[in-house]
Amino acid sequence: MRRRDLLTLLAAAPLGAQQPSTAPAQPAPEEPVIRVDVDVVNLFCSVRDRKGAYVKNLEQRNFTVFEDSKKQEIRYFTRETNLPLTIGLLVDVSKSQEHLIEIEKRAAAQFFRQVLQKKDSAFLISFGAEAELLQDSTNSLRLLQKGLDQLRLSTSVGGLHPSPTNAPQRGTILYDAVYLAADEKLRNEVGRKVIVLITDGMDYGSRLKLNDAIQAAQKADAIIYAIYYVDHRAYGGFGFGGSDGDLKKMAEQTGGRVFHVGGRRDSLSQIFTEIQEEMRSQYAIGYVPTNPVKDGSFRKIDLKVDNKDYKVQVRKGYFATKG
Repeated sequence: MRRRDLLTLLAAAPLGAQQPSTAPAQPAPEEPVIRVDVDVVNLFCSVRDRKGAYVKNLEQRNFTVFEDSKKQEIRYFTRETNLPLTIGLLVDVSKSQEHLIEIEKRAAAQFFRQVLQKKDSAFLISFGAEAELLQDSTNSLRLLQKGLDQLRLSTSVGGLHPSPTNAPQRGTILYDAVYLAADEKLRNEVGRKVIVLITDGMDYGSRLKLNDAIQAAQKADAIIYAIYYVDHRAYGGFGFGGSDGDLKKMAEQTGGRVFHVGGRRDSLSQIFTEIQEEMRSQYAIGYVPTNPVKDGSFRKIDLKVDNKDYKVQVRKGYFATKG
């Protein structure tokens, strides 16, 4: 597939809403499916105990959901985790990641082989000075491997540090890449939607802000799992460089987590395995908001379980539809 700069794609051919199909409706599959009614808020959450182990045997009665501090009635609940899954893998290929790219290729290929089922799909974006769609959404492991093989160091203008001049810095457009993945690729998908982000957390040159990226993910109902991967050699070898602060904000607001790659070469693969386990341990919860106003406002969500020793991981809220 021909490479496409996503910034060009955004300006030239926005996805927009899909056109309705004229084909006759097919019988509903005999498995849990997510509701796509615009009035239903769908939540995917995981629950862990004090030791960090996933709690997988809870029932609907164990959960209580609040929206803007008002209790809501849970209408839909399932422990099934075989809902359609769309994964966007975003890989930082800026200069600071030069020595990590080959490791990331191998770990990502294994991740795709382990996690993707027949009804799932994934796409691949690299970002440095520009964001590039290396492989569009597909279930084909062959095509995803072909995309991974194209991961290489960004050769566009950029650098590790902000420019002292007034010229716009073009180095690592982290925020732009997340926004485009969420808004252009995930917003119209149905089912579970996940962004897996591999980066040292530094943004230089994005046209958009951190909150723009977070809001795009929230509007797409996408969960962000951020893998904080720093090559200290790129920063002089003194233990400096990189920051996970923005990654924590993205993950926390969307119901995801931040993972830190340690010194062992296989730790990235271990993190991918943990992300896979978490996605398989999620509960799907749906409710119809008691607030029917379609004003596009942000609504805060608080999901609780009846065991105080358990920690619930879920997005912090959503944007209401705008009528």
